[in-house]
Amino acid sequence: MRTLIERSGAPDCPYMISKVFSDRPEAPGLAVAAAMGVATQILDPRDHADRAAYDNALGAAIEQDPPALLVLAGFMRILSAPFVHRFDGRILNIHPSLLPKYPGLHTHRRVLEAHEREHGATVHFVTARLDGGPAIVQGRVAVLPDDDESRLAARVQRQEHRIYPLAVGWYCAGRLRQRENLAWLDGKPLEEPVQLTDGNPS
Repeated sequence: MRTLIERSGAPDCPYMISKVFSDRPEAPGLAVAAAMGVATQILDPRDHADRAAYDNALGAAIEQDPPALLVLAGFMRILSAPFVHRFDGRILNIHPSLLPKYPGLHTHRRVLEAHEREHGATVHFVTARLDGGPAIVQGRVAVLPDDDESRLAARVQRQEHRIYPLAVGWYCAGRLRQRENLAWLDGKPLEEPVQLTDGNPS
């Protein structure tokens, strides 16, 4: 979130962050966003009868000032299918693995336990299927012999900070869309996600 806000201040950045929502009143990101001049809003699940009521309230709050794009960053609640359909094609998420490998939690641990040689992060469109939406861009890192979870996670996070602003910028510049359950970049369907290891693609 901090990186996205920081990048939004660049003169050539095609997006701005209009508001940060959180489901946790104690989330550190709320103070960070406020200090960086971004409006914040808390919607506590405990104030709502059930998941459907919460998602309805969140959707209504978002639509009070409708954004072009919803960007999930550390928002750990699983969004319901009705919520996803409400904002179909306008939600991005980042996941710390090279999807479709290792959806869900504890990805760094699972990668190490499987003795993988490569790991990374994936930006994807959000669909009703958990971590299963069309992949857009991946940042890759080598798994080193002396890696533990924290060292590996730190290197993956550096890639996350590169690829997420890139994908958000593509969308807000009109270059990226979701159609026919595929990610389309510059008018062409992505048969596989853009790969990033060294340097940024344009």
